[in-house]
Amino acid sequence: MEEKLIKTCLHDRHVKLGALMSPFGGFDMPIQYAGITEEHNAVRQNVGVFDVSHMGEVRVKGKEAYKFVNNIFTNDVTGAPDGQIFYGMMCYDNGGTVDDLLVYKVNDEEYFLVINASNIDKDVEWIKSHAEGYDVKVENESDYYGEVAVQGPKAETVLQDVLALNIENIPFYNFKTFETEGETIIVSRTGYTGEDGFEVYGSHSFIQRLWDKLMEAGVQPCGLGCRDTLRFEVGLPLYGDELSADITPIEASLSMFVKLDKPEFIGKEALAEQKANGVKRRIVGLELEGNAIPRHGYPVEVNGEKVGEITTGYRSISTGKSVAMAMIDKPYDKLGTKVDVRIRKKVFPATVVKKRFYDKSYKK
Repeated sequence: MEEKLIKTCLHDRHVKLGALMSPFGGFDMPIQYAGITEEHNAVRQNVGVFDVSHMGEVRVKGKEAYKFVNNIFTNDVTGAPDGQIFYGMMCYDNGGTVDDLLVYKVNDEEYFLVINASNIDKDVEWIKSHAEGYDVKVENESDYYGEVAVQGPKAETVLQDVLALNIENIPFYNFKTFETEGETIIVSRTGYTGEDGFEVYGSHSFIQRLWDKLMEAGVQPCGLGCRDTLRFEVGLPLYGDELSADITPIEASLSMFVKLDKPEFIGKEALAEQKANGVKRRIVGLELEGNAIPRHGYPVEVNGEKVGEITTGYRSISTGKSVAMAMIDKPYDKLGTKVDVRIRKKVFPATVVKKRFYDKSYKK
């Protein structure tokens, strides 16, 4: 029997706008409206809005919330001011990645975790299974929240206007809780595009009203197609491609989000060993000669021998270059190394480059 796809609170609006819909992480999601290139450019140059209601939200509350969150999370939330947000991973004992996530610090006894859509059930089960012995309560609030991401250089102006709330003084990677229209909403200065922007969490009815106001204001609706091209250009990982149960944060070249100087956390031993002794492979950037487009799973070769494979690849919309992120065996991961990418029966020369192909434009 076919898996029944979950519809977000904005599903009917996507259909009405003529969006191309497709399954993603168990949800029926919009891939594009006007077209990936047009939507991508709207976010880079102006403003766009994404339905990200498929993301999962988990609240951790209790006297030992800080201690517990620090134990399941690779980043360090010690001493953080209330309202700060952290990016990092939850890992298995062997260092493999359960998920990458955002941790919102409400206060020392309350944290709000934002997890990936395709991992909600697995993550919640994993978090709860490690909560035993801690004075905490773990609540899956994914069904309550709808969420939109308003992204681009004009995001602040447009969203401030539409919400009629003072959001301009929210710093990057911080959030505020507001009471508005008789509801409590969360507004964070975060996103997944490399541009300035905000993510707004609220009840389904609030998010529906907000979406309608953004449409009236002429904001470009954007699908998951350009969400992928945007995050890829600035070197942000996608779980299932650059991170997985088989790929550790160190192999993903994300060791800056693994804080080994804090007390024990799950996976610490394995990750410390990898950091100390090095890894056999890691995620790097590749730039191909010519116009060939590398895709997920394509082999990377040196002298006809496979030394890795593409995790994400595109003809970059913002730079016009054929680029990819790839998992490459050492020693072929060094900047400037020449490799070949096999696309069907042909090979195309490529060079190892930094995995950020386009400079981020966050508000400092």
